[in-house]
Amino acid sequence: MMKDEIAIPFSTDWTEDEIVTVANFFTQVDNAYNEGVKAGELLRAYNQFKEVVPAKNEEKTYFRDYDQQADQSCWRTVRLAKEKKPEEIIKQT
Repeated sequence: MMKDEIAIPFSTDWTEDEIVTVANFFTQVDNAYNEGVKAGELLRAYNQFKEVVPAKNEEKTYFRDYDQQADQSCWRTVRLAKEKKPEEIIKQT
């Protein structure tokens, strides 16, 4: 369950739409830990996230910031989604 105090990591250089895109990805990760999410939906959100954050080192920084706050793992969630069919539900524990 997403903690109440999580500050979604973002850059002040991003547009409002880019911030919404990144926040949507982190919300999908959180959903994977709660009710579950379709692998395809999570990967679509991840691909949109990658359009905003194309650099791997930046991605790792944002993932680490989020993971530490939420006690979740973005990378493991994305990896699990890649192993599933798009319509399969992924549920992290």
